[in-house]
Amino acid sequence: MRNHEIKTRIRYAETDQMGVVYHGNYVQFIEMGRTEWLRALGISYREMEEMGVMLPVISIQINYKKSAFYDDVLTVKTTLKKLPSVKIEFDYEILNESKEIITQGNTVLAFINMKTKRPMKCPAHLIEKLSTIDFNE
Repeated sequence: MRNHEIKTRIRYAETDQMGVVYHGNYVQFIEMGRTEWLRALGISYREMEEMGVMLPVISIQINYKKSAFYDDVLTVKTTLKKLPSVKIEFDYEILNESKEIITQGNTVLAFINMKTKRPMKCPAHLIEKLSTIDFNE
């Protein structure tokens, strides 16, 4: 599973006085996409942490193209960019109800051993689940 989609409806609290989604909320939308991508793969952040693995964001990029507004339903598309090693990288597209791309993003996360606080390789069970993905499609 290289791609995953979720939908979210914009709440009033996520907007400014003009009814436009506050730019900082897009970080939460892409986090929701990434979390649900992992969950759809059969892995949760909680389970990873219980196994001693943290996944902090080390890089984030967001490109805003159009505004989203109160009560809009957005689709967050999350795509694993390549097979992970010590890092895992995702691309994101956020689309409005007209299927227009309103935001594009990218995150890079590092696998960190919780005991040593040092980078580590991607856990073998995750690599195993991802090994069937064709990244040339």
